Amino acid sequence: MALSLSCCHATLHLQQHQVASRNNSSKNLDNVRSLVNRIGIASVQSSSLQSLQNGNWVKLICGASFEDVVDIRNLSLVYTLAGVDCIDCAADASVVSAVNEGIQAARGIIGVRRPWVMISVNDDQDLHFRKAEFDPENCPIDCSRPCEIVCPANAISLQEEALKELSQVAGVSGVLKGGVITERCYGCGRCSPVCPYDKINLVTYVRDAATTVKLIKRGDVDALEIHTNGRQTTYFQELWDKLGDSSKYLRLVAVSLPNIGRDLTVSTMKTMFSIMESQLHCLNLWQLDGRPMSGDIGRGATRETIAFAAQLARTNDRPPGFLQLAGGTNFHTVDGLKKERLFQSTSIIENSTNEELSSSLNALIGGIAYGGYARKLEGS
Repeated sequence: MALSLSCCHATLHLQQHQVASRNNSSKNLDNVRSLVNRIGIASVQSSSLQSLQNGNWVKLICGASFEDVVDIRNLSLVYTLAGVDCIDCAADASVVSAVNEGIQAARGIIGVRRPWVMISVNDDQDLHFRKAEFDPENCPIDCSRPCEIVCPANAISLQEEALKELSQVAGVSGVLKGGVITERCYGCGRCSPVCPYDKINLVTYVRDAATTVKLIKRGDVDALEIHTNGRQTTYFQELWDKLGDSSKYLRLVAVSLPNIGRDLTVSTMKTMFSIMESQLHCLNLWQLDGRPMSGDIGRGATRETIAFAAQLARTNDRPPGFLQLAGGTNFHTVDGLKKERLFQSTSIIENSTNEELSSSLNALIGGIAYGGYARKLEGS
């Protein structure tokens, strides 16, 4: 039976135990193995493709800019045991290796299936591809440090350091050191607006296409996700051309886009699909990014992606491809889909009439991706 989209209940047990310390102690893995044997892990019989077709697909989002390889390995281990269908990570060789190490460690504990490994890239400036940046020495020593408090990734660490040469100066006790832990920052942007002194910058970047192609051809990547703003397709075309025929090495290509209104969204999807079609040698998926990087906030965060999904599910003329929710997904997302009659449904039922939107029996919504909420569960 496919994994429940209420998001990996097995992790509620596993998260209480340290999966792998920064010393990668084999003792920790032995503890997890004993725990798994004691509580049991339900076997997932369906393939990742079948999960998409049935509406059971669950993807773990490590973060397109999150590069802490120890945490990524731990996340991958825990959620492989929980039965996710796909693990999405930064398009970085060391990060991909960490994901695969976590998967391998999980499969060494119990014979679970291997989830697909996905890497994320961007065609232009994107919220998911940025890092916070500031010089802590420019911060007032008495700052209440709201940036450190609000950061969901614990990516800001500040320590007060005394300055001997200033110890005799009235009112000056030292400076702040530390700042942003770059590999942990995934670009949520929550720190910038709370800074009382406007010291924090958000620096964007674009992943290199040539490096991405090499990574795809390495043999341990199954899927690619392209993040786009959806408002123009020029940069998307340029990136796709640079990727060449690399999709023949993949099982899935996903395009992540925001809701820019039904008509414009569908028009943009059609244009992007026409760009991809001749070199698309695998399955394709549309990731509906409702409220980016907000799943850990609370119930209301999921409303935008539910509304986005309902909008597109009721659209007859959208291009081919599975639909998957992201951006604000959390414990309440499945309930939201059920209220819209979209959970594992192959048709829309309105006014007691059954309107088929596809000639196939695939679910209208292939599944859900969990990012901030999944990391919050694992780290709590």
